[in-house]
Amino acid sequence: MRPIIHVLGMGPGKGYMSLDTLLLLKRSGNVFLRTNIHPGTEDLKAMGIDYKSFDKYYEKCASFEEVYAKIIDSLYHLVYKYGEICYVVPGSPMVYEKTVTKLMETSQEKEVDLDIRPSMSFIDAMASDVGFNLSDIMLADALNLDCHRVNTSMGVIVSQVYDRFVASDVKIKLSGIYGDNKLVTIVSGAGNDDIIKKADIPLYQLDRIEWIDHLTSVYIAPVGFESKSRYDFEDFKGIVDSLREKCPWDSKQTHESLKRYLLEETYEVLEAIDLKDDDNLCEELGDLLLQILLHSKLGVEDGTFGIYEVIDGISKKMIRRHPHVFGDVFAATPDDVSKSWADIKKKEKGFSTQTEVMKSIPSILPALMLSYKVQDKAAEVGFDWDDVKGAMDKVDEELEEVKEVYKGSKRDRIVEEIGDLLFAVVNVARFLQIQPEFALKKASDKFISRFKYIEDAAGAKNQKLQNMSLDQMNVLWEEAKMNKNHKKNQK
Repeated sequence: MRPIIHVLGMGPGKGYMSLDTLLLLKRSGNVFLRTNIHPGTEDLKAMGIDYKSFDKYYEKCASFEEVYAKIIDSLYHLVYKYGEICYVVPGSPMVYEKTVTKLMETSQEKEVDLDIRPSMSFIDAMASDVGFNLSDIMLADALNLDCHRVNTSMGVIVSQVYDRFVASDVKIKLSGIYGDNKLVTIVSGAGNDDIIKKADIPLYQLDRIEWIDHLTSVYIAPVGFESKSRYDFEDFKGIVDSLREKCPWDSKQTHESLKRYLLEETYEVLEAIDLKDDDNLCEELGDLLLQILLHSKLGVEDGTFGIYEVIDGISKKMIRRHPHVFGDVFAATPDDVSKSWADIKKKEKGFSTQTEVMKSIPSILPALMLSYKVQDKAAEVGFDWDDVKGAMDKVDEELEEVKEVYKGSKRDRIVEEIGDLLFAVVNVARFLQIQPEFALKKASDKFISRFKYIEDAAGAKNQKLQNMSLDQMNVLWEEAKMNKNHKKNQK
């Protein structure tokens, strides 16, 4: 027969243990408490039940994680020694009991059976003492409080607010969500009429309460939608749903009509990156996310997909295409990752030839970007120059061919040779790991800047460009270049 640990809960305080639990503890003889500091121990004493606690670890260990590890080690040692023991925890064994979670994770490996028995948790007592419905409650752990997971549309219980130091940390985190003046309810000893303490206070006063102890939790009531100080993803999804239902403009949009806005917002994101404007980047990413949510909402209306299908799909794709992260494949360099990605994608799409891979590149891409990607796909199978010199020589060759035809009457031939020249230039950019689209954009911006100098300089002399000779404008152009170089040297 395998050793067995009976995992039992004391409930939120005195008088909450079931008769079955008390009888089991009475006949056991090997009773061990996570902590003796709990009102429920009075029931054990009244029944004449002998027990030992693990409170010594709380005094000796530097962290809660170390405490829990010591308790787990002790429990396995004890159950191997006695064959059967009772482990008693405050509240319910299944609510925020990390030692119980650890036992559940390791017991099979340790060849130990667990008998976990239900008990009333502090949550039930909080609901009764504060007055809220458990059907709309979110639980949070003060020791591991993730603000991004807090749903302000629901009531929130923050447990394990052990002391004022923990309360201070909770206050700081929650203030960023609710604001300093949000009214919260702090409760110690919920479910115990003789020791319960309760106060409704603004959040900024949370760590000023002197009676905070190991039985303390905090309740935050739901926030009305319009009065929220911070909105999360679900809120944003709800806003988009409302726009589709109530806004005359948004309700008329289609996938096709939204294409231009998707493109515009994408370019505005890129511009914010180029300008290194973090505040604007944050805003523009929001605008781009709006487009994604709108398209997803249209998908829901069409019965094809929604945002959760989008998220599910991209999540699964990232896991599939990163076996070096989520599997047992080894990839040491970015090139290894790129090759693995390409191989997996080719297999997923059912492509049997590299031509099929090339044809799968969206033809709507800007021509420079499309050319870059086509060349990349050819390079994947070794169809590429050995180095950048070969690519540069090809530019010279294509330029000569343009020179041969540009004066001719065969327009199609001229277009073809100009295209070949541009394609060759893209190849040089690819070898130098430069995106030609961005390089050309930068060149255009530089041209505008220098042209502005010419125009401003001419204006300062009461001259109009259309009345100036090309030589005169070229002089100003060279001045613009020198002026730019001078500024660079001054930095």
